[in-house]
Amino acid sequence: MNRVREVQRINERELSAGGEYSDTASWHYQYRDTSWIYVGNMPFNLTEGDIICIFSQYGEIFNIELIRDKYDGKSKGFAFLQYEDQRSAVLAVDNLNGSDILGRTIRVDHSYGPKPQRKKVGDEWIEEPYIPKNNCAPPTIEQDAPESTSEPEEDGLPPGFDPEDPMAAYFASKAKDRKRKKEKKDKKEKKHKKHKSDKRSP
Repeated sequence: MNRVREVQRINERELSAGGEYSDTASWHYQYRDTSWIYVGNMPFNLTEGDIICIFSQYGEIFNIELIRDKYDGKSKGFAFLQYEDQRSAVLAVDNLNGSDILGRTIRVDHSYGPKPQRKKVGDEWIEEPYIPKNNCAPPTIEQDAPESTSEPEEDGLPPGFDPEDPMAAYFASKAKDRKRKKEKKDKKEKKHKKHKSDKRSP
């Protein structure tokens, strides 16, 4: 609760200072290289989906790590979230820190993500850094280059143009006009060249 009040106090001090806004003057600036936030004192029955619903109003969430008991899997009431954009983390801290969720005042603060986990290897303990899983980010869809759906000789559409497009008829008409003008021009040039060639003949 002390940290909740501390963050609120810092924000209020910045607002009361007034003057021209500057990114570098804000206390958030020291966290410019991380888009992670820490969320604490949450109701224990909140799931990852519930948390995403609450926090996604400030930006796209890429990762969420709801800390659970390793034996029974129950939530411990705190989590780490990573936004796509660091500015979303700033908004979440400013707007959701101190909010009431199901009767509990949550703490929202900047973070550098989950701590490395300690693992025993032989007689030694080593720290394994946390590797983001992107477990909230929408899957990346790779689109192949569109294949040609029509031949210009058949319907007048440029190669690769979708004949089901509402503007297909318009573009087909334009393409045919250009083709007709080009053929007329080529025919005229060909006739002109032949005429000059006939003049040179003895």
